Amino acid sequence: MNMKRPLLILAVVSLALVAVLPQTFFVINEWDQTIITMFGRYRRTLKNPGLKVKVPFFEQLHRFDKRILASDATPAEYLTKDKKRLLADHVTRWRIEDPLLFFKTVRDEFGAVRRLDDIIFSEMRRTLADHDFAEIIAEKRDQLMETIAENARGLSTQFGIFVVDVRIKRADLPAEVQASVFARMVAERERIGKRYRSEGEEEAQKIRSQTEKEKTIILAEAYEGSQKIRGEGDRESTKLYADAYNVDPEFYRFVKSLETYENALKEGSTYLLSSDSELLTYLKSSAQK
Repeated sequence: MNMKRPLLILAVVSLALVAVLPQTFFVINEWDQTIITMFGRYRRTLKNPGLKVKVPFFEQLHRFDKRILASDATPAEYLTKDKKRLLADHVTRWRIEDPLLFFKTVRDEFGAVRRLDDIIFSEMRRTLADHDFAEIIAEKRDQLMETIAENARGLSTQFGIFVVDVRIKRADLPAEVQASVFARMVAERERIGKRYRSEGEEEAQKIRSQTEKEKTIILAEAYEGSQKIRGEGDRESTKLYADAYNVDPEFYRFVKSLETYENALKEGSTYLLSSDSELLTYLKSSAQK
């Protein structure tokens, strides 16, 4: 019995240590920040990483992330200054700045996201209502998001939260509005297409008219040139005929008669001529020889 008692005590102590040590020592990671409470009352905040000690069983740990967190909100409708409905969903990046205040006000990340969504929705509704649709979509989008983030940053400090930035992930028109907008876009494109076709037809008509004009000028100039060349040829031939006539008038009349025969006497044609016709002069003279 005396030998068993020390072993029993040792076993009890070992079990006690196994149960107590995990409740006494704990590790703070680099990305953790922790507050410790006892019976629901705040004791201290731990932000530096390393091995830490607490009162076992009585002190409770509440761990919070030190890193930047992101929350993706559900899409919501907003009314712009020019009375257009905008469907947008935003992404908020934030971090826990004061873990004790965070714990007291929102308790955990789920509660923090609900609070942030309420703040961001309110700020977006108020800010977007002061600007036109085109400004929100393109011209002043980044500037508006900075304004919303700055305003939300001031409101979220009461929950121990620091808002890093807010960004619109997607912005679009509601589904029922998209069809009418698309129809207007199609009509506008068709109107532009008709204008381009009309302008093209007008330009084509100008080109055709100019081409026809240039064609007429070229043909007139070509006809003038051909007539000039033909006149010069006729003048040259007349001069040659005159020279030939001056040299031998009888031979000239003979040649001209042959040309007349060639032009007048066609195959299959019948001519009735008197015996004293001038055309037969050289034929009769040739027969007599």
